[in-house]
Amino acid sequence: MKPFSTELKRYLQFIKVEKGLAKNSVVSYENDLERYLLFLRRECRLNDLGGVTLQHIEQFLNELTELELSPGTIARNISSIRSFHEFAVVENFSEANPAELVDLPKKAQTLPEVLSADEVIQIIDTTDRTDDAGIRDAAILETLYATGMRVSELTGLELDNLYFEIGFIRVVGKGNKERLVPVGGMAQSAIEHYTESVRERFINPKKRSKAENKLFLNQRGGPLSRMSIWNIVNKYAEKAGIEKNVYPHIFRHSFATHLLEGGADLRAVQEMLGHSSIITTEIYTHVDRSLLHQVHKEFHPRA
Repeated sequence: MKPFSTELKRYLQFIKVEKGLAKNSVVSYENDLERYLLFLRRECRLNDLGGVTLQHIEQFLNELTELELSPGTIARNISSIRSFHEFAVVENFSEANPAELVDLPKKAQTLPEVLSADEVIQIIDTTDRTDDAGIRDAAILETLYATGMRVSELTGLELDNLYFEIGFIRVVGKGNKERLVPVGGMAQSAIEHYTESVRERFINPKKRSKAENKLFLNQRGGPLSRMSIWNIVNKYAEKAGIEKNVYPHIFRHSFATHLLEGGADLRAVQEMLGHSSIITTEIYTHVDRSLLHQVHKEFHPRA
């Protein structure tokens, strides 16, 4: 008998009759869930849906990632699992839904384009560090690449978010969740040069209260907007002659990819990026794998 056959049969009847899903969709859900439930029985040694935890689900999704399934297929599997566990709670097969905290990989539909380390350096090196704006912009670019933070997190940075005595920046992310991210020597030096040498010259006395504690300021003394950061990044990418589509978030993609290519632990990168689910972080392992495929194809005699 297939594992959890009674629960699965009831669920399939529910999505077919009550939710009115098409036959092909029901078959897809059935195939997804049969593989998932078999994993719970064989690999996790579970005989009761009440014993399933978020860690079991993430373990299964890691297995799917190893199979190099498309992001769309993985997203459908997550949807199937979440829906099944919601049904299990309603039908009293379990008391809680362990899948409710699993995020759909909204940003994992396509592999993100990344810059090489050399391209990042080329962009940063085009800044004029003898000019006030150039010193500020160098600090911005160094920070984006050193921390992998989102643009909204960068524009929200305040002076008291800097913990340079221990080499960290406190980042306030989505949902006001805070995390500490290592800043690195190059970025720390660039930020210190900006704050100690030129930041005061950006301050407008009339706007002092509004921008008093913001780290990065515009020429009028106000906090920088997201569009301002986009313009800064675009300006130096063009100046450096980079032909890729360069935008602020590409520094975040590059940060994660370069760490993983260098052998960083996936969980550590997840923590630094502030991802609530490791599945979102794992898109960067796909970027790394695409490079492996390229190397294998080029150098293996029977590729």
